[in-house]
Order: sequence, then structure tokens, then C-alpha cells
Amino acid sequence: MQDVWVEKYRPKKLTDVVGQRSIVERLQAYTKTRSMPHMLFAGPAGSGKTTCAIALARELYGDSWRDNLIELNASDERGIDVERGKVKDFARAASIGGSDFKIIFLDEADALTSDAQAALRRTMERYTQTCRFILSCNYSSKIIEPIQSRCAVFRFRPLTETEVKSYLKRIASAEQVNIVEDGLTAIATLAAGDLRKATNILQVSASLGKRVDQDTVFESTENIRPSEIVELLTTALAGNFTAARSRLDELVVRHGLSGEDIIAGIHRAVLDLPVSEESKVRLVDRVGEAEFRIVAGATERIQLEALLAHFVSEGKKLK
Repeated sequence: MQDVWVEKYRPKKLTDVVGQRSIVERLQAYTKTRSMPHMLFAGPAGSGKTTCAIALARELYGDSWRDNLIELNASDERGIDVERGKVKDFARAASIGGSDFKIIFLDEADALTSDAQAALRRTMERYTQTCRFILSCNYSSKIIEPIQSRCAVFRFRPLTETEVKSYLKRIASAEQVNIVEDGLTAIATLAAGDLRKATNILQVSASLGKRVDQDTVFESTENIRPSEIVELLTTALAGNFTAARSRLDELVVRHGLSGEDIIAGIHRAVLDLPVSEESKVRLVDRVGEAEFRIVAGATERIQLEALLAHFVSEGKKLK
């Protein structure tokens, strides 16, 4: 049975964490002093928040790290009963292995209800002598201010394309996968700074064969190639609405993507179009309006075709 590469290659030490150098240095300082405050990890998915929390526990507790760390996911257990039950029970218990404190890692803490966050604030104060809390979230603004003020805030950034490629090369080498440069670029583009997503894409692509290139990546993930989106928009800018509409039909039928996925692809492709900056501003503005309408519940197909019609109109202005 094949291992899940995300877990198989998850860094075990803080020094192995990809990117986030300043955060790693601060966490390493805590492992040396054996003292740390409550912490709030905020940042996008796949940027290393969970990895850093587990690696920190490993370095603090050694072989007994599993006994001194509890990991809860607030998306599954959002209510106040969880805070009063699992969190308090673990906080009351004594640490194992002679440690001064244990760690409660609360993942996706921004999914906690307001009542649960209010109760958590009091628990953090009450059990400071025996526990440290690490809260992980995508948006720190969804965490109430009293909790934020009790935590040292660590802001994780999306990983750069260079960092993603370097990590993927290490995995490809270990798994004896031949990945070419355009394949690396395709994965890095699709992942958009999410290392977990990049690793999953690599594993899926490698399952089709030992050579991973751009075609393999887009075939395995069922994503539209950027060149296809550019071709669609170029056709519309040329004033051929009927042909552009037909290309849109092909993309929707072949890939089965949602309107939001196609809008996201169009948004990325607009910047590469051979038009003036003023035109790009108008086009991006219209893309944003179409995306808002789709999210608000408008019919995807009508909004996409209306967007193509706008590109046709913009193309006529440029002639």
C-alpha cells in the first residue's frame, strides 16, 4: 500500500520546515529555553502551521511528545462542550516525562463559535501553569481580541515558487520520479504557495508514470492549461464571440470545472494578455464583478458568457 506523501515527508524537525525562516528561528529559541507563551499561528493552508506545531512538540518532549500534545480540529468540534470537555480534561492532567507543561494544539480555531472562544479565553488563563495553547487559523481576524492579546502571533506566508520546487525535487528524488522543469512549474502554479496541495499533485501525477511533465500534471488534476485560457480570451478580444463561446463549452464539458474555477483561471491569464494596462484594469474589474455575482448565486453560464461578451467589446475598443 502506497504511503500518503504529505505525511511521509512531513518535516520532523523545525530545521526541516520549508520557508518561514523567521518563525522557525523564534520557535527554536523556545526549545532551548524550555519556556514559551501561548501562540497563534495564522496563515493560508499548506504553509506549515501544523507541521511547526508538531515539530516543536517533538523537540520539546522527545519520545514522549504524543503524550504531551493533544491535537483538536475546531472544524469538526466547534461548540462550547468541546472546550469544556476535551480541552479542560487534558489541561487538568499532569504532564508526562518531567515536562513543565503540555501543549494543546487547536487547529482551524477560527471555526470555533463565539461562545467557545470566550470559554477558551478563561481556560487559557486558568491552566497557564500546566498548559500552553497553540491556535492555528487561516484568518486571525476571526479570533476574538482577548485571545489574540494572550498569544504570541506568528504569521505564516504562502511559500514561494522556488521553495515549492525545491521541496518537490527532494520528494521526486526520494521516490525516483523523473520530474522535468515544466512539470515543476505547472505544479507550483496550481499549488499557489500551498505545499500540501503541491505534494498531493505530485503524487497523483507520478501515479500515471515515472515521468512527470506539464501535460501529465494537467491531465492528472483535470485542470485547464493556462494556454487554453489565454487562447479563449484572445479569441474573444479578436471579436469572435461565437468561437469564444464554443471554446468555453469545450473547456466546461472536458474538464467539468465550476464557474469559480474558470473565473480564477481567467483572472490569472488577464495579466499575460497583449493589451494595455488601462484595458487590463477594466478587464480585471469586470472579472471581479462576474466572480461576485457567481458567488452570490447568479447562473454561472450566463455570467461567463457575459464576461466573454465584455472581452469582445474591449477588443473592439482596441482596434
